[in-house]
Amino acid sequence: MYRRRKIIGYLVALLAAVAQVPAAAAPGDVVPDTRPVVYRGKGFDTCQAPPLTTLSAWGETSPYGAVGVYYAGRARACPNQHYLSHRWLTGARDLGWRVLPVYVGSQSPCARATSKRYYPIGDYPEDQGVDEGRDAVDTAADLGIAPGSALYLDMEAYDYKDEDCGGATLDFIRAWSATVDRHGYIPGLYSSAESGVRHMVLARRDGLDDLPDVLWFARWKVPASTDHERVLPPGAWQPHRRIHQYAGNVSETYGGRKLTIDRNAIDAPVAIIH
Repeated sequence: MYRRRKIIGYLVALLAAVAQVPAAAAPGDVVPDTRPVVYRGKGFDTCQAPPLTTLSAWGETSPYGAVGVYYAGRARACPNQHYLSHRWLTGARDLGWRVLPVYVGSQSPCARATSKRYYPIGDYPEDQGVDEGRDAVDTAADLGIAPGSALYLDMEAYDYKDEDCGGATLDFIRAWSATVDRHGYIPGLYSSAESGVRHMVLARRDGLDDLPDVLWFARWKVPASTDHERVLPPGAWQPHRRIHQYAGNVSETYGGRKLTIDRNAIDAPVAIIH
C-alpha cells in the first residue's frame, strides 16, 4: 500500500510538471523543472522573514545559505509577515538563498507548550490533516512555490506515549503528508527529536505508510550533524532527507544586520520558486 501510494504521488508530480509544458514547445524554450532541489550546508530560521537587504548582507558574510520561512498555518506564531510575498521569495532566490517553507498547522492536543494547545487537532484528525494539507499546498502555490518543493509541517513537542493523543497526532500528520504528496510536493516534518521524530521512527518500525519524506529534528547543545541523531536508524530518511536544528534563540550580526535565529545543518530538499 505504501509503495503504491508513493508511486501515485510521483505520478501526480510528473503530471503537474507536464501540465506546465507548452503543447508545442519551440527549441530554446525554458521548461519548468519540478525535480527536487537538495541543499547541503548551514541554514537558519527566524520568526519573521527578514527584509531582502538583510538577506543580502548576510549572504555576503554569514556561513548560511538557506532560510526557513514560516509561510502559513493557523498556529503560526508570527502571522504578520511584513515582507513575505512572491516578490520576496524570488528576491531571496536571486540573491542565492535556498528557502525552507514551514507550515505551522494544528498542534497536538497533548503539546508540551501550553501556548500550542490553543490550536488543537480536533475529533477528526484525518479530515483536518487533509484540509490543512490542501491549505499548505494552495498557499505555497499562491506564493510561487512550485511542485517538487518540500513543505515542512511544524509539530511542536508532544506526549506521543499518550495513546489517544499520540494516535490522533499521528493520524493528522499522515493525512497532511499524504495530501501534500498527492499534490506533487514533498512532505516534511519538523519536531523535537525526542517526541515527533521518535514517534515517526516508531511508526516506520510498525510498517505504517504516508509518513513524512523528510525529518527536521530539533536537538540543541550537541554537534551539528544530519547523520548522527541517536533516535534515527542509520539508513532511515536517507539520503538527503534530514535537517538538524542544533541551536535556538541565538543572536547573530552580519553586515551590520542583527537577527535572532535558530541554527540548522541541512541535507534536504528546499523550495523551487517560480
